[in-house]
Amino acid sequence: MDGSPTTILETLDARVDEILSACTACGKCAAVCPTPGIAGLDVSYPEALTSGILDILRSGDGDAASRQWATACCGSGFCLSVCEHGINPRFMLAMARRALFAGQPEAERRDAGKVSFKAMSRGVRVISRLQLPLDLLERLSPSSHPVGERSPDLIFYTGCNLLKTPHIGLLCLDVLERLDVSYEVHGGPANCCGILQLRTGDTANAGRQAGTTVERFRKSKAAEVLSWCPTCQIQFGETLSVDSGFDMTMFPVYLARRLDDLRPLMTRPVHKRVGLHEYPGSQGVTEAVVQLLKSIPGLEFVDLEMPRAGYVMSALDTLPEFRRELLTGMFRAAEAAGVTTLAGVYHGDHRELCGYQAEWPFEIVNYMDLIGESMGIHRPDLFKRLKLMDDVDAVIAASREMIDAHGLDLEEVREVVLENMLGERHLPARLGS
Repeated sequence: MDGSPTTILETLDARVDEILSACTACGKCAAVCPTPGIAGLDVSYPEALTSGILDILRSGDGDAASRQWATACCGSGFCLSVCEHGINPRFMLAMARRALFAGQPEAERRDAGKVSFKAMSRGVRVISRLQLPLDLLERLSPSSHPVGERSPDLIFYTGCNLLKTPHIGLLCLDVLERLDVSYEVHGGPANCCGILQLRTGDTANAGRQAGTTVERFRKSKAAEVLSWCPTCQIQFGETLSVDSGFDMTMFPVYLARRLDDLRPLMTRPVHKRVGLHEYPGSQGVTEAVVQLLKSIPGLEFVDLEMPRAGYVMSALDTLPEFRRELLTGMFRAAEAAGVTTLAGVYHGDHRELCGYQAEWPFEIVNYMDLIGESMGIHRPDLFKRLKLMDDVDAVIAASREMIDAHGLDLEEVREVVLENMLGERHLPARLGS
């Protein structure tokens, strides 16, 4: 990938042409996908749904049910192993969404991408600076990385929004250092994967952003990139798939691969009964996290048997009623199972989940908190501390030292806290017992 919009467009268009040539509209991908049933679509004839997706790819339009399937797809990933013709149906639906956007004026798509990126960047900048001084933040998001004499073993790629919950990223670096791994960190809005532009149909700028980030990876000469964010993993590994010269692996999958080296470091018993908030869409991640948790001495793992759909909580934005039911059912199942701890996998999920801790009889953490605890490593979860205040004035008062140190504008802080911290809640208050 050289980052040029022409190259990206040509690559995507060529892959779409291959799908149109290979797909027989057998419907197997639609049959295993949970999205149509959740969205209330007729799943009696999955062949019709798949045929409609091909119509969208050809002409930019298709029947209403297929358009809704493409729009609502939550990336559960069950489709990835069923196609007999080598097609990635999750990519196929992503390209169908791109085709649906194509009818909108290019300037509107470009402006929508800019607005989305600007909002994300502002949220990351302000929320991260409410929690940490600049020297710690620079560990997670340096703007550039000079190529040293010795190439790092790997890159830890945070993505953008992990920086809103920086204690998780710092725990990841602590663990890598205990494993005696040399690494570079790439992340933050300057190293975005381009997903926000792609979601608005601005493929050209998505390609430029992604190409810039991949080129920085290449310059490091690291053989492997550990991605924290599953959206980034899908974006680089599937949607904008390129021959990059390095392997890209989800962070918990890497840790599970290094479990023989990690076990001797996890020496402190963690006497907790733990349930997991998880999604199936990022392949191998749930299995890796469960394996890691079960390897912690003293920890008892409880399967909460959650409904399986999506790849992160935000992927369920198009299915809000299902998301509410899933969260409610999970909290009640965790309570019924008598867990002491509910652990999440991803940063975005943690931002939502941790706000409910005061309403349920268990703590809510990220799985890295538990790994850190077993290794004698502690990083305070300042995001959760602030969110549980549930009052913007209290958050500002508690963060006043960081606000002054970073020269943040108080009115901007107020707006961002309301939107990016206290506003991230999908359940009514006091649902729990």
